[in-house]
Amino acid sequence: MSFDAKPVLATLPSLPGVYRMLDAAGNVLYVGKAIDLKKRVSSYFQKSDHSPRIQLMIRQIAAIDTTVVRSEAEALILENNLIKALAPKYNILFRDDKSYPYLMVSGHAFPQLAYFRGEPKKPHQYFGPYPNSYAVRESIQVLQKVFRLRNCEDSVFANRSRPCLLFQIKRCSAPCTGEISHEDYRADVASAVTFLQGKHNELIDLLSTRMQNAAAAMLFEQAAELRDQIQALVRVQEKQFVSSNASQLDADVVAIAAEGGVVCVNLVMIRGGRHLGDKSLFPLNPSDDLAANLDAFLTQHYLGAPLPGAIIHNEVVAPELQQLLSEQAEKRLVFIGNPNGERRVWLEMAEKNARIAISQKQASAASQSARLGALATVMEMGQVARLECFDISHTMGEATVASCVVYDRGGMQPAEYRRFNIETAVAGDDYGAMREALTRRYSRLAAEDGRLPDVLLIDGGKGQVGVALEVLADVGVSIPIVGVAKGESRKPGLETLIVPHLEKTLQLPRDHPALHLIQTVRDEAHRFAITGHRARRAKARTTSTLEDIPGVGSTRRQRLLTRFGGLRGVVAASIDDLAQVDGISHALAEKIHQALH
Repeated sequence: MSFDAKPVLATLPSLPGVYRMLDAAGNVLYVGKAIDLKKRVSSYFQKSDHSPRIQLMIRQIAAIDTTVVRSEAEALILENNLIKALAPKYNILFRDDKSYPYLMVSGHAFPQLAYFRGEPKKPHQYFGPYPNSYAVRESIQVLQKVFRLRNCEDSVFANRSRPCLLFQIKRCSAPCTGEISHEDYRADVASAVTFLQGKHNELIDLLSTRMQNAAAAMLFEQAAELRDQIQALVRVQEKQFVSSNASQLDADVVAIAAEGGVVCVNLVMIRGGRHLGDKSLFPLNPSDDLAANLDAFLTQHYLGAPLPGAIIHNEVVAPELQQLLSEQAEKRLVFIGNPNGERRVWLEMAEKNARIAISQKQASAASQSARLGALATVMEMGQVARLECFDISHTMGEATVASCVVYDRGGMQPAEYRRFNIETAVAGDDYGAMREALTRRYSRLAAEDGRLPDVLLIDGGKGQVGVALEVLADVGVSIPIVGVAKGESRKPGLETLIVPHLEKTLQLPRDHPALHLIQTVRDEAHRFAITGHRARRAKARTTSTLEDIPGVGSTRRQRLLTRFGGLRGVVAASIDDLAQVDGISHALAEKIHQALH
């Protein structure tokens, strides 16, 4: 039965606001904003030239909700919040919810270099954001090589009695043990900050002056260290992928491209004139209008987030969005849609990166499609699109964790992964752990009428497969199962596939596309289970601290922490190492080691 929009449209006001299209089940199909709600919502039912995506959405509308706001800017903010919260089926969605990382220079007396995510806080200094964690860690490595700043945790720094290995390999000046004066360390920190601000030439001139002064004062060792710093900085400049004549420029380059129905946004981050890296993002439900896709990205990426001084873009940006972001920025924000000089080079580079990313995605999609087709053939099924895989991880029965990873839409879907802390199964009982995890997963999906996988992969042999068959029968769902039993010597490519519904086992050739797909999903389940198990085990073991160990009083505890640089060092130490600490007998060392492990 088609939706009768006339009664709703008759009551809509000619005011700015946000509208939500809902289906018969009450699910939000689409969220949009409007300067005039009546005109905008009416246009869906009066026009006939909508894109196929919008036409399909209109056919599913069963109700319309609206919210009136005071201005177009408020409508834009509310629309963005609702899109992020509801993830409507037909909106342009950029799945990039993770916060971007920063490089932090702490506000301590001897500042620390650190990787940081979250809300910046004073008195620390933050540089970025960076497009990914690799770019931050690479910058930290550069700064350690050139300026030798510490990156250790405060608990380690406060308890060192001798320099660590980083001092020996000239990656830290060891302020923890007084190997460098406070004044000299602060000078290195100031140089690092100058470098991060993009004032490379100014920094090199400053270091050159200090080198000459040191040489004139016959401080030749200090002059040599400054010389090495200058040479390292020059090498960094030579390696820099993009260098800017505007040395302190902060800008984001945002280029959008489309080919073969695939849309990609390439985001390049430039801070202090330094190219920090780029990131390619692919929207779900892209529009045929590239400018609309770009507006969606800028809205979802920047509203409520830090802004650079300039955004360089290759499609028209809506004036109301420019105004809203300019008001949000704490400093002057300019939009550059027709750059020249080096900025045009940056934009052309970003466009090229977007097209390369599209080509890679299309090639990957073709490869994944071939793998899925091969698996469907092996399974004697018409089609396979979604896989789920379970694995169990524990150490001698301790802190057992089951993982469930999901493959869908041509790739792994981390947002849909699940871990299960096993509570009911006996320690070391893999079958019981598998039974608990599968029961919890599929009884819930059955009760909620959730989406089931086309194929369920079980990392294990006939025993685990038998448990899976029993659980699925108990919860009343039917899913084809494949057990992935490890082959001889546990070598990849020698796995035996147990396929109950075909009543046979298979050993596919090593180069078989279906086997490659199964190995990819199985390995991801294994990784996800191990990381979950290690985290759970570490959390459980933190309850056993030095304070809880009989015979370890405050004096011995302080000696241990000082000798090994903190609790982590004590945990990593062997019994013989522990016994070398003054006041720790071999028997007590064994007791400490056992308590911490």
